[in-house]
Amino acid sequence: MKNTFAFKTAEGRNAIYKQYDAFLSNMRITYEEINVDTRFGKAFVIAAGKKDAPVLVLLHGSGINSVMWIRDMERYSEHYRVYAVDLQGEPGKSNEKQLPFEGPDFDNWLHDVFMGLSIEKASIVGISLGAWLALKFAIAHSQMVDKLVLLCPAGVGTPKTSFAYVSLFYMLLGEKGVEHLFRKVNGGKSIPKIMLDYQKLIGKNFNFRREQVPLFSDAELAQLTMPSILFVGRKDVMFHSLKTARRYRTLVPNAKVTVLQEAGHTLIGLVDDILSFLQQ
Repeated sequence: MKNTFAFKTAEGRNAIYKQYDAFLSNMRITYEEINVDTRFGKAFVIAAGKKDAPVLVLLHGSGINSVMWIRDMERYSEHYRVYAVDLQGEPGKSNEKQLPFEGPDFDNWLHDVFMGLSIEKASIVGISLGAWLALKFAIAHSQMVDKLVLLCPAGVGTPKTSFAYVSLFYMLLGEKGVEHLFRKVNGGKSIPKIMLDYQKLIGKNFNFRREQVPLFSDAELAQLTMPSILFVGRKDVMFHSLKTARRYRTLVPNAKVTVLQEAGHTLIGLVDDILSFLQQ
């Protein structure tokens, strides 16, 4: 793939960073900002929780950054040393260059992050593209993954081809159309205005990736032997969620699978369920 970078302009990047910092300033727990060296550039990490606690790594989806985890981190940090990692090439504070989905670069990048944070083994919670990366990393480095939590993952079930047309239709309707699109992605549920405004700011200034995330093979998914749980929303407009659930349940030994009947692609409010699984 050609080298593509996350932000359209420096001004747009700075506007996103300014709001990012405002979100961080309102965190209700003590946290650290860490920059980790990787072979692909700097990786930005928000860290919280006791340093001697078990490690939990959070991986956000595409078109957002670790801001999405801030409230969840308040709960997770009661039990874990939590690291929310900005994915490279996404609209966060990690290196802007977008890595190819094909090949080992992305899982090598996350391995470098683990090494830079001195993580020997961690549980991982990932959503959408972040869940895809969690799977990719767990397949390549199973000995470094304790438990795996996947929220509407890419790479398991096929994407809905209709989503591109739906997105284009709503974007042509201007700002109100964009707001309606975000609600559809959220399963028809409203989004807090402060987060909706942030998503719109990102939407104006981020180079969304157009290439399709590759599906994992049956053999790759069958390698996953660590405890894992998968959540999908039945109203997901981006992926065939029932196919995702069926394929994962069939191929992954002892996996737990939950289909949320009223949820869309953006799965939130699952901290209690996730903690229950992680602490078993």
